[in-house]
Amino acid sequence: MNQAPHAPLSAGRPYPLGANHDGLGVNFALFSANATRVDLCLFDANGRKEMRRVALPECTDEVWHGYLPDAEPGLLYGFRVHGPYDPANGHRFNPFKLLLDPYARRLHGEVHWGDALFGYRVGHARGDLSMDRRDSAALMPKCIVTAEHPYSWGDSRAPDTPWADTILYEVHVRGASMMRDDIPVSMRGTAAALGDPRFVEHLHRLGVSAVELLPVHAFLQNRTLEERGLCNYWGYDTLAYFAPEPRYVPNGPNTLRQAIRRLHAAGIQVVLDVVYNHTCEGNEWGPTLSWRGIDNASYYRLVPGDERRYIDETGCGNTVNLSHPAVLRMVLDSLREWACSYRVDGFRFDLCATLGREGTGFDPGAGFFDAILQDPVLSRLKLIAEPWDVGLGGYQLGQHPPGFAEWNGVFRDSARRYWRGDAAQRQGMAGALCGSRSLFDRRHRRPWSSVNFITAHDGFTLADLVSYAERHNEANGEDGQDGTHENFSANWGVEGDTDDKAIAGLRDCVRRALLASLFFSDGTPMLLAGDEFGHTQSGNNNVYCQDNPLSWLDWSRVDSTRGETMIRFVGRLAELRWLHPSLHADRYLDLAEEILPGVARAGFFEPDGRPVSPADWEEGEQRAFALRRASLRGGVVDVTLLLLNPRDGALSFVLPEPSLTWTCELDSGTEDHSVTAVTDGIEVQAHSIVLLAAQGAGDGPA
Repeated sequence: MNQAPHAPLSAGRPYPLGANHDGLGVNFALFSANATRVDLCLFDANGRKEMRRVALPECTDEVWHGYLPDAEPGLLYGFRVHGPYDPANGHRFNPFKLLLDPYARRLHGEVHWGDALFGYRVGHARGDLSMDRRDSAALMPKCIVTAEHPYSWGDSRAPDTPWADTILYEVHVRGASMMRDDIPVSMRGTAAALGDPRFVEHLHRLGVSAVELLPVHAFLQNRTLEERGLCNYWGYDTLAYFAPEPRYVPNGPNTLRQAIRRLHAAGIQVVLDVVYNHTCEGNEWGPTLSWRGIDNASYYRLVPGDERRYIDETGCGNTVNLSHPAVLRMVLDSLREWACSYRVDGFRFDLCATLGREGTGFDPGAGFFDAILQDPVLSRLKLIAEPWDVGLGGYQLGQHPPGFAEWNGVFRDSARRYWRGDAAQRQGMAGALCGSRSLFDRRHRRPWSSVNFITAHDGFTLADLVSYAERHNEANGEDGQDGTHENFSANWGVEGDTDDKAIAGLRDCVRRALLASLFFSDGTPMLLAGDEFGHTQSGNNNVYCQDNPLSWLDWSRVDSTRGETMIRFVGRLAELRWLHPSLHADRYLDLAEEILPGVARAGFFEPDGRPVSPADWEEGEQRAFALRRASLRGGVVDVTLLLLNPRDGALSFVLPEPSLTWTCELDSGTEDHSVTAVTDGIEVQAHSIVLLAAQGAGDGPA
């Protein structure tokens, strides 16, 4: 539409919020409890010229609204909100600043940095928050009115993969395809590449059942990073909670919907990483782009008695105020938009401990959790918490309510330290293999509640975990001091790349042992994209600002012998996990219960075949052990035996009593995965894990 409609606005309706087209016009509705007036601004098709400015004529229950007849999808708009400019008391209304609709479903253009984006006068005396009167419209993206039914899903249906059978694959939308020479250039770095048959085939080879996408909400490019020639690559600074990142969908949001539909057709679910704990507007010195100018005192948690400042429990400058019903409604509406309009299968909540904070701190009964768990749509999806933030008492692993899974950082650290060969890690590794029962076995939660991972987007890749003892983040421009300094990593002889075949072989061996531990543990395994073929970030453990080959997946490694071998190994791990129910318990049961005579659900043994005693667990220098697990499902017994040797030399294991007929299903110490019979004992190579399966275990007890 090239011309803004000039018909007068009628009162319209206060719900639904945002801009909603009904076939005859568009209803605009915006929440602001403390505003005195809201202006609707309409722009030309390029978003450069403001064609019309008109006040929304009505306010009902703190929602400003108006109906514009003859307006059609494609119309560009924004808001200017009037009210007190009183930062000391938490109010930052400034009608000179064009604001994005928090409910905008699509954006036109991008933020262009300039001092006019700030509500105060940048460059004046430190602490001076005097109002800035420059117009910011030329620097701002514009909201786009969208159609009510933008996409036909036909008869497509989402896969209904149970949690117990889920294998997650964490991947960045842009990084997944920027270096794929086998797809068209126009598709690279976009959501369309996620539905490409070659990517789907790769996921099938790995046994993946769900992709977990790093943020796809529209996000802000940080000004400081841009000045350093860098960018916000990960996307954890949300600019619009209802709109996809424009770079990922250059041909419109249906690009993402089509990719999701193709993944669903292939049996693969889609989980979104979402960031509702903070916004891109930062602290009291940040820009005014949307929520700050609409109703700062409602949308953000402010320091009591010093409301010019923001409570920062996220480390990102501000904290979204989910205790406010209108703000909580915005988050729930956003989640339902992605669940219904895009048909995603779940969400991973960034810094979820923040979302569960009430006035007295973290509360598993917080309004956010209650609202989701009673919602008939959202409560049925896969819900994953990152169970920590930077606030006081921020580490809440295992404390989230039933219905939520949680990223298990204890599993990550236990596995890394155990296979590095650290002392006193045997008991931690044993607990991790059995689903971290001490953390999650409460309130009838299931083992799937523990999302197990060795690596994630934040930190070393698996290849770097075994190649670098220290972080190497110099490219980030922060003197190499950003990112965590404690990675529980080892370089196994030399820092970084090496032509030494012995060191390279040792590193591959440790990688395989780590991956086997991940797939053979109770809980939900999550694989970081690229770990299956040796993706490296050259020792950088914080590539949040690196939108370049340092962070993009290098698919040429897939064609190498080492890459292909590791991909086949991961596929074999997924296959074995599927074949043997004892490798992934579907509920927490009594580990001492006998499934066969003398064979309990779980038993731990020394390499000489003796059961591990309580005193043995306290012996810090003992590292190797065996774990025998048995399951009874559908009247069929499955028994497996894991033999773990993190030591520098090979170690002979005596098989525990009672005597069973065993076959070796996998040996991470070798690249040969053929199944072989095992009699009295077996030698486990250094830094390796062996999986044995009992043959002919038969039916379970009556």
